[in-house]
Amino acid sequence: MAFKSKIVKPLANKISRDIDKWSRTAIDSQHKILKNLIKKAAHTQFGQDHQFSKISSYDDFKSLVPIRDYEQIKPYIQKIIDGQSDVLWKGKPKYFAKTSGTTSGVKYIPLTKDSIPNHFGTARNALFNYYAKTGKGAWLDGKMIFLSGSPEMTKTAGILTGRLSGIVNHQVPKWIRKNQLPSYTTNCIEAWEDKLEKIVEETVDQDMRLISGIPPWVQMYYERLLEKSGKSTISNLFPNYEVFVFGGVNFKPYQSSLEKLVGKSINTLETYPASEGFIAFQDQLEEEGLLLNSNSGIFFEFIPADQIFEENPPRLSLADVELGQNYAIILSTNAGLWAYNIGDTVEFVSLDPFRLKVSGRIKHFISAFGEHVIGKEVEKAMEEACKATNIRVIEFTVAPQVNPTSGLPFHEWLIEFEESPRAMANFAELLDKKMVEQNIYYKDLIAGKVLKPLSIQEIKKDGFRSMMQAKGKLGGQNKVPRLSNDRALAGDLKAYYKNSSL
Repeated sequence: MAFKSKIVKPLANKISRDIDKWSRTAIDSQHKILKNLIKKAAHTQFGQDHQFSKISSYDDFKSLVPIRDYEQIKPYIQKIIDGQSDVLWKGKPKYFAKTSGTTSGVKYIPLTKDSIPNHFGTARNALFNYYAKTGKGAWLDGKMIFLSGSPEMTKTAGILTGRLSGIVNHQVPKWIRKNQLPSYTTNCIEAWEDKLEKIVEETVDQDMRLISGIPPWVQMYYERLLEKSGKSTISNLFPNYEVFVFGGVNFKPYQSSLEKLVGKSINTLETYPASEGFIAFQDQLEEEGLLLNSNSGIFFEFIPADQIFEENPPRLSLADVELGQNYAIILSTNAGLWAYNIGDTVEFVSLDPFRLKVSGRIKHFISAFGEHVIGKEVEKAMEEACKATNIRVIEFTVAPQVNPTSGLPFHEWLIEFEESPRAMANFAELLDKKMVEQNIYYKDLIAGKVLKPLSIQEIKKDGFRSMMQAKGKLGGQNKVPRLSNDRALAGDLKAYYKNSSL
């Protein structure tokens, strides 16, 4: 055992014990967090506007603080930008995490002195817990890379502003920074392909042991490494490579391609960070789901996803959630977000402790005919179809075709394969069968001849990457939506068709 891993081991063990402890008292922690949030923000403009002084229970909170999205909280954000203090939280934010929204343009998500530990501290705790649970800490003694956005900051009304991954980069302690790649200069490159080339140059001859990033962009990194090095697999290039850390997308659709490039199965650590808060992380390698971060300054609420657009949807605390239900996740945080709908949906897979998996985005669904198809369903169908046929898929998305040139409407699956299936029609038939098993509404529409079985439009090699590059969304934290209720993304992909639909 080398120096850093030896020094860190006692701390890793303590953090792991603490996680096990607070995961068993999640409901009590949530009650205390809500009470503390209300107390600390009572004097703020938001607190006064919403009569925080009258809140003594969760029911009071629900009656006085409505669910809101960014557009509804934006007037308070604007007051902060205009220079006011004590608006959403005491004082002013330390940072603004800048994200893009479909309706709001650029969104400015506040991060405060109180909320920063939630972001960096949880990332550290997840990694140290991995060490404690597996006994594998050698990654601390080699090089590690976090494929992320630029750490360069601008200022908005005097408040440092940048991407969340760049903000977190500034929180990395010096003793870890010495192991971290790429260099600051390289990390500041905005153009993803230029940045990737420099990253490859800086890491190809290093002792890489931990790699972190969104799977499709890590796949690009692997491919360029192999091209430059001439090696057959990543494990040949990096023999001490130990753990892949990822978040933001389901790993399963990318797993076979990534493992083929690495040359072996490798331990993975899944996390669920967002600009609004670090929501969950994988605490056990052998258990399904991610442990809800229930003791870190965030009060969670859950709304049944099929009722999220109702005028007064039911709001549930952690004590009231059930297994197998798809929920919209709502956050109130010590960054000053209140009953804030981040747009994600989750499903609990365990209630003791509370573990969940991300099931999709509220805006990413297909219900052109009342089928209510969501992300987890198309991903599960694809996973099972690929497993049964040994077919590897690089990327895919699904869109409704409401007005076909002939015949019944259908769901169009736009898929980039590693190798085209020899019998595409058979694969399409199997995939449709798996979708029927996933969604009873879709099953009824197929059986009732409202929809015909799905159609596959094959996308040519690197088509998704080219499309993302054309839209200025290549690399970083950008992801291809799994499905949409319109044809905008399908239209963007039309230039990358390989052949006609099947």
